[in-house]
Amino acid sequence: MAVHAHPDDESSKGAGTYAHYLDRGVEVLIVSCTGGERGDVLNELAARDPKSRRDLAGLRRSEMARAKEIIGFDHAWLGYEDSGLPDEGEPIPVGSFAHIPKEVSAEALVRLVRAFKPHVMITYNEQGGYPHPDHIRTHDISMIAWEKSGDASAYPDAGQPWEISKMYYEDIFNSERVKAIHAWLLEHEPTSPLIARFEEMADWLLRRGFTGTAKVNVGRFLDKRDDALRAHASQVSPDSSFFFWPNEVQLQAWPFEDYQLAGSRVHTNEFEADLFEGIEEDAL
Repeated sequence: MAVHAHPDDESSKGAGTYAHYLDRGVEVLIVSCTGGERGDVLNELAARDPKSRRDLAGLRRSEMARAKEIIGFDHAWLGYEDSGLPDEGEPIPVGSFAHIPKEVSAEALVRLVRAFKPHVMITYNEQGGYPHPDHIRTHDISMIAWEKSGDASAYPDAGQPWEISKMYYEDIFNSERVKAIHAWLLEHEPTSPLIARFEEMADWLLRRGFTGTAKVNVGRFLDKRDDALRAHASQVSPDSSFFFWPNEVQLQAWPFEDYQLAGSRVHTNEFEADLFEGIEEDAL
């Protein structure tokens, strides 16, 4: 189970991993906490679609359905309203996801956990990956679900208890990945125009550190990952930085999606190549 704030987050932050595990016969459930109703339209072509102005929520649901079809995961809406990204000093909209107490919203996620029975949960770190209020709230309720879904005394009306075995934070956009791709280009394609563009953008690209402890090799699924992300056309322009590095370069230099182990109830190693490491095969 991967818990995300908005539709499109699942495709920009882990779609290769979901495709990898689906290919191995693992069940994958994506949870979208909000409908993305307050998001901006970031693609000029999509902005010309009248639906982007009169029914952005409906448009984003359609985009999500297409991404689901491309990758093949199961999907659930948690049902909360997008909080938007208020300017500093502006209040969170009343009734939106980040405004509702986390203990209240967590019950809906605990209910899904107990119904789906995941062995592994993926979510965001304490900063939400980046400090969007909905991303931070996604982290908050995921941690409550991690701690409480196996406790029969917690949320007793939310189904039979189920204890998740492992919890991960996504760490896909990290500095080590960027440096590895840059180094590969310097060695193998020293005249590539991407090198100069990288050096112009280096501060931004390297700003995130690296906390990863698990690498999932998603090289076979890079194109499918990008197709899923492009399905969210209102959120992704053709020249988006998501597509900065060609997939053929990523395949050689860093064909991984990275995760930080945030909690485990099974024995595992310090560094992993499989998110299910330590979980008995007969339990899957």
